[in-house]
Amino acid sequence: MKIMIVTDAWEPQVNGVVRTLKQTCHELGLMGHEIEMITPNQFKTIPCPTYPDISLSLFPGKGVARKIKDFEPDAIHIATEGPLGLSARAYAVRNRLPFSTAYHTRFPEYVQARTGIPIAWTYAFLRWFHGPSMAVMAPTIVVKDDLEKFGFTNVVLWSRGVDTEVFHMQESKALNSAHPIFLYVGRVAIEKNINAFLEIDLPGSKWVVGDGPAMAKIKQQYPNVNYLGVLKQPELAKVYAAADVFVFPSKTDTFGLVLLEAMACGTPVAAYPVTGPIDVLGDSPAGAMHEDLRTACLAALKIPREVARAHAERFSWRASTEQFARHLKPVLSPAVHRTALA
Repeated sequence: MKIMIVTDAWEPQVNGVVRTLKQTCHELGLMGHEIEMITPNQFKTIPCPTYPDISLSLFPGKGVARKIKDFEPDAIHIATEGPLGLSARAYAVRNRLPFSTAYHTRFPEYVQARTGIPIAWTYAFLRWFHGPSMAVMAPTIVVKDDLEKFGFTNVVLWSRGVDTEVFHMQESKALNSAHPIFLYVGRVAIEKNINAFLEIDLPGSKWVVGDGPAMAKIKQQYPNVNYLGVLKQPELAKVYAAADVFVFPSKTDTFGLVLLEAMACGTPVAAYPVTGPIDVLGDSPAGAMHEDLRTACLAALKIPREVARAHAERFSWRASTEQFARHLKPVLSPAVHRTALA
C-alpha cells in the first residue's frame, strides 16, 4: 500500500509525536508498505509565535496538493492540525478523498494554558478539522471517550509502543549526583506542569532532560536542579537507567511515550492519576500514582526495576503499527488524483 502521511511535527523537533511517526513509518516499511511524508522541511517556514521550536509552513496549499497528486497514495493520513494538515484536509475534502487523522495531544488544554483561550473554542475548531475524517485515531480509551463527549465521531484507538532494544536495563552512571535520582524527560513548557515536580521537597537530586520555551525561566527559578539538553535515544536510555524514579508531572498528555521508555530501562514511574499514566500503567505495580506527587515519588522508590521492565515489554511498535494500518481508509482509484484539481 502507498501511504501518504502529512505532519506539521517533524525533525528537528524531539517529542512524542515525532517519535511515534518515525517509528510507525519504520514499521510500515518493514511490513512492505511504501511511505511518503509531507513535512515542514519541504516548505518555507516561520517559527511558531511563543513556541519557536515549532516551524509553521508558509502557504503550503499548492505544494501539498501537488505532492499528493504526484504520489497517488492508496491512503492518506493527516497527523496534525497545523498548516500542512489544513492544506491536506482541504485537498482531500475538495476532491472527495477519504482520509484518517490523529489526535496526539490535548491541544485545547495546551492553548488555554498558554493563551487563555477557552477550551470550548479550540474543541470547536478540532471538531471541524476532524469532522470529515473517516477515522480519528486516539492513543488511549480515556482520550477516545473524552473526544466523543466533546462531539467527535469515528474515533478509534491507536496505541503506542516502545523500542525495548534501544531502551533496556543496563548499568549506568550517566547522572553523577546524589541518590535517589528523580528524573524528568520532556518538553520544558508550562503545559507540562514541570514546576509541580521541581518545587516538591525530595531526598537526593533532580534532573531535567529536554528543552523548551520555559527553560530559561526554569533554570533561574530552580538553580539546584541538574539540567541536560535534548539527547539522542542511546544516550537517553543511559540517563533513564541511571535514575531511580522517572517523574511525570503532566496532567494534559494523552499518552506519555516517555513513561514506556523509562520503564523499559527499568526505571519506575511516579505520576498523577490522570489520563496518560492511568492508561499506560493501569493496575500495574510498575509505577506509583497519587494526587500528591511527592507521595508518588517516594512510593516509586520501592518498586523493583525488573517490575518496571516487565510492564514495558507488553508494548510493541509492531502491534501499534498494525493497529494504525487497520484504521487507514483506502483511496478507491488512483485515477482520482490524475483528474483532481490542484
